[in-house]
Amino acid sequence: MATQIRPSRIPFSLTDVLLPLKCRACGVEQEPAALTVCDACLGPLEPLYPVGRNLPDRATIAARAPSLWRYQEWLPFAAGSTPPLSRDTGFSPLVEAPRLADALGVGRAWVKNDAVSHPTLSFKDRVVATAINAAHALGLPVVGCASTGNLANAVAAHAARAGLPAWIFIPEDLEPAKVLGSLVYGANVVRVRGHYDDVNRLCAQLADRFGWGIVNVNLRSYYGEGSKTMAFEIVEQLGWRLPTAVVAPMAGGSLLTKLGKGFGEFLDAGLVEGPSPRLHGAQAAGCAPIVRLLERGDDVLVPEVPQTIARSIAIGNPADGRYAARAMRDSGGWGAAVSDLALVEGIRLLAETTGIFTETAGGVTVAGALALSRAGRLGADDEVVVCITGNGLKTTDALRDVLPEPPLVAARVREVEALVAASAATLHQ
Repeated sequence: MATQIRPSRIPFSLTDVLLPLKCRACGVEQEPAALTVCDACLGPLEPLYPVGRNLPDRATIAARAPSLWRYQEWLPFAAGSTPPLSRDTGFSPLVEAPRLADALGVGRAWVKNDAVSHPTLSFKDRVVATAINAAHALGLPVVGCASTGNLANAVAAHAARAGLPAWIFIPEDLEPAKVLGSLVYGANVVRVRGHYDDVNRLCAQLADRFGWGIVNVNLRSYYGEGSKTMAFEIVEQLGWRLPTAVVAPMAGGSLLTKLGKGFGEFLDAGLVEGPSPRLHGAQAAGCAPIVRLLERGDDVLVPEVPQTIARSIAIGNPADGRYAARAMRDSGGWGAAVSDLALVEGIRLLAETTGIFTETAGGVTVAGALALSRAGRLGADDEVVVCITGNGLKTTDALRDVLPEPPLVAARVREVEALVAASAATLHQ
């Protein structure tokens, strides 16, 4: 039986553990709370980091344990506090990919491989690690989420480790592997008729009704900061330098905006020098409200009804969509919307050139990088990081009808010889 860490009953000042919040739009400040929208103007709330706080240097960071907590000073917890939960998440591999670079026509390419993130094989482990510690500090009795799959797995697993009850709400048509990957942890998993946006609206009501910590609703202010650690790791793993461009998938738009924030924070801290990377975002054409907003050039996001196999990023009304479009535009980056056929080819290209098996969101990212290259947005002088956010074992259905059936032979050498000869003939055609 897992060791249970009870939610704190807050016998101390919350500001000793958790950072206060500040509205991104109007600047109003308030005490730490399970709240994501400003009461004054309905703008988004973000953690308020103390001015002049002590920050570590490169050597201090490098000497710490290989997890996202090596960057604790940039996470939403008070100086001197030690978040007790999910201490071993983060610091996924950054893999150089020369064959992928050749396919993209760029100088160098790396894959930031959160397909092997601990413990649930997606970058959502990062955001849940910060959110569940915020829930613990706030004394919330239950954690939950609205999810298109990966977040469901992460909340269920991290809650199980902490001994906290979890309520997971998902669209009715979620991939079976992702449903199973939440049920196995003992979470309460509920399928909801409709799309992700219907699920999200329900969860906002449930957070108010039951006082639960819904990580991507009322804990979103703290939850989103975990995404910055992907940027921090990229900088450190490149030898404390910046790539020229980053390509990431977009669902709600938070990951891309937090990547930009993370690079900016390391530049401000003097840990790295040079121009910040161009931020490029990718979406499936069947649900691409952020890319279409960027292409229109205005600031009005038009919600869409998702129609794509890339369910993990199929959010028709993304909460951070306007901020993601602005981050791409301001950095000199751009967006790409790719077909379902192209994203499947992206999955295969990544596997065949790097040995990394990604889910449909990663296929969108690779296909998006190819589209950006063909459009002249990535070039031969670029050093590009492709952010892979989930594992292909979660969406095997996407490949079922496109990969060949393995041949069946008797246990005889001559039958294999015939296969080898046929393969060689195909290569020479």
